[in-house]
Parts: sequence; C-alpha cells; structure tokens
Amino acid sequence: MRVLVVEDEPMLADAIAEWLRDEAHAVDIVHDGGAALERAGVNDYDVVVLDRDLPVVHGDDVCRELVSSDSASRVLMLTAAAEVTDRVAGLCLGADDYLTKPFAFPELAARVQALGRRSRPAAPPVLRRAGIALDPARHEVFRDGRYVPLSKKEFAVLAELLRADGATVSAEHLLEKAWDEHTDPFTGAVRLAVLKLRRKLADPPVIETVTGVGYRIP
Repeated sequence: MRVLVVEDEPMLADAIAEWLRDEAHAVDIVHDGGAALERAGVNDYDVVVLDRDLPVVHGDDVCRELVSSDSASRVLMLTAAAEVTDRVAGLCLGADDYLTKPFAFPELAARVQALGRRSRPAAPPVLRRAGIALDPARHEVFRDGRYVPLSKKEFAVLAELLRADGATVSAEHLLEKAWDEHTDPFTGAVRLAVLKLRRKLADPPVIETVTGVGYRIP
C-alpha cells in the first residue's frame, strides 16, 4: 500500500516509516499539516497516519479537509490525548481509527493493514491466481505449492498484479503503490522487479507484458 506518515517528531516519523516499510508498504513522510495536504492532493494514499497536534495546519483541520474532499484515503489519527472525549472528537472529525501515544508498532502496523483493506474493494485473505498463492498477512508466496522468497518490492508488485484479477496494471500504478515519492518516475525499477519476479516464479511464465500499457497475470 501507499502510506503517508504525518508526524512532527522526525525520529518517531522515521521509526513508523521503517516499521511500515518492513511490512512492504511504500511510505512518504511529512512533518506538518500544510505539507500533508499538499502531498495528499498529489498522491493517492491508501492510508494517512496523522498526528493530531501538528504545526502549520492542525491535524484536525487536515482530517476535515481530507474528508470534505472525498479523499479515498483512510485516516489513522495519532495523539497523546487518551481521554474518551478526545477519541470521540477525533472520530467525529472523520478519522477512521484512533491510536494513542505511546503505542506498540505491531499494533499500528496491524491497524494500517486493516484500514488499507477498507480502502480497496474486498479481497480474499489469500490472493490466488495461475497457481500462485500470496498471503498478505504472513508475507508468504507459493507457486504450485513451492515457497517463493521475494523482496519487499517484489512482494508488493505481485500483490498489485494479483489484486487486479486479470486486468492490466500500469507501470505507473505499480510505481505509486510499491515505491515512495523519492523514486525517479523514469526509473526502470518496475521493469527490473517484474523481471526478477518472472525468474523466481519460474516456468511456465505467468506475468504478461501488455506493450505500452503495463503488466497482467491472465
């Protein structure tokens, strides 16, 4: 998934991003509410991890703007305010979930994963097609019963191809969902990841190139 982390404490933001990247998500980081609205206006994020007490534009106002703009992004609000009234207020603003500080990183990652499922059409717990079985929760892939070790990027690309259910997925979409904003859009990262996937999945080939359009698993 593509995740935006909005947190004004750089060390905490980096720690959250590192944990989520270990879960094979593409993560962008900003440190104030104004920058968050800018990024959300440019990129399609599945989940926004939003600190409530932000400089420039308060987290409450960021949440309101995302909701009023009909953004498809799910919002996980972070705050040090743990009172019930604070949690209720955050949810009433339109946040989809609410997590108080301090928190456990595994719980945050699980909540992000759950929100990401809600931002997409319903999908089975294990994605299956052409003899491939991909388990997002366990980060495991099997081809005809054989375990296939994949890198985080390869796993993310394969998941997007499987979720497309036979439709063609553009290289731009794969780049957006599996890499962060610092990746050069003209890079050959997607082509290289698909090449490695084909090798690791072995014969018979399952990933087709649709010339000028993208890739698919028919």
